[in-house]
Amino acid sequence: MAFVQRLTQRTPGFAGLRVSPGDPRRNIDWVLIGGMLGIIGIGLPIIYSTTYKFLPSRANPLDPFLYTQRQVIFFIIGALAMAFVMALEYQWWKERARFLYGATIFGLLLVLGLGRTTGGATSAFDLGPISIQPSEFGKFSTMLFLAVYLSEDRSSSVSYSKFVGGLMLVAAPMGLVVVEPDLGSASVYVALAMGVMLVAGARVRHILMISAMAVVTVVAAVFSGLVKGYQLSRLTGFVNQSSSDKTIQDLIQQVKQAKRAFGNGGLLGKGWLDGPLTNNRSIPVQWADFPSTALAEQFGMVGVALLLGLYALVLVRIWRVAHLSKDMLGTYICAGVFSMLLWHVFENIGMSLGIMPVTGIPLPLISYGGSSAVSFMMMFGLVENVHMRRFR
Repeated sequence: MAFVQRLTQRTPGFAGLRVSPGDPRRNIDWVLIGGMLGIIGIGLPIIYSTTYKFLPSRANPLDPFLYTQRQVIFFIIGALAMAFVMALEYQWWKERARFLYGATIFGLLLVLGLGRTTGGATSAFDLGPISIQPSEFGKFSTMLFLAVYLSEDRSSSVSYSKFVGGLMLVAAPMGLVVVEPDLGSASVYVALAMGVMLVAGARVRHILMISAMAVVTVVAAVFSGLVKGYQLSRLTGFVNQSSSDKTIQDLIQQVKQAKRAFGNGGLLGKGWLDGPLTNNRSIPVQWADFPSTALAEQFGMVGVALLLGLYALVLVRIWRVAHLSKDMLGTYICAGVFSMLLWHVFENIGMSLGIMPVTGIPLPLISYGGSSAVSFMMMFGLVENVHMRRFR
């Protein structure tokens, strides 16, 4: 009898017997995965609607689905990477955090010399049909290493020395991202540091130090000439949106059209593929930087509310996993993913509404791009990893 009881607890699926409650496969958060799939389900039609009109004459005369097909491939790669992250206990990832962080620093240094320059920034390796951005994968490794570093401190609040060490840990990749220059991605590293440090018990003055570090970094980049003229013009236009100066109004034309798209959609939208601003390509790089405007114009405020509701669901589930974690490492991992996801959503939609400066931060799982999609799916996989092994 005792043998049968042990077999029931330890042997998953044997002769139809019940799997042990502690088996990781029984503890997948399917609500989190469902929310993620829901966001992807919204993103693919948006990418198609913002690209199908111009692709036949620009990239491939026969295939208006080119970008959409590529994004599907990116999501398949992301799903495989997510499954791999989930399969290995996050303690395994803890042991390799330092190596992954070092690989990130190396990749960010390498891209400065060998990377492709697009839009004034040297931030990606050109591999023919695709490009890889080390800064996107750096979010995963930096978050993991910061969580590991802080979890080694057993006290209820992070010590000053630990705080400074964590700050330097984040500052290294962030500084290299600023040099590219990619101020949008750099701001995500700041959000990561703030979120994890706050959960770790950092005091208010510590958070103010992080803010000061970000400001000093940006000011230094401006005076050193790293920040390009077009990036400064974005900030100038954001601060002076109500100005009647024609030069400034020309600078914020992209944002003005983005806000018009939100207004055009009304409550229910114009219908899929029937958005006039989207169809006329009135919003440059809409598929990557302003996908929420295409959603708003075609599906109205109802569509935007649905997307925000799915993001809120994912954030709530990540918050829940943080509370259920068996150790502080898992909690800090969730805090890092939560902070970066929240900042991405707020900044991207905020710049479309004119309440935040234009930075080029992608909207997670909605914007076109493989590096961002795979990186976020890997981070969601790490959150699932924490949830799956909360009883071990």
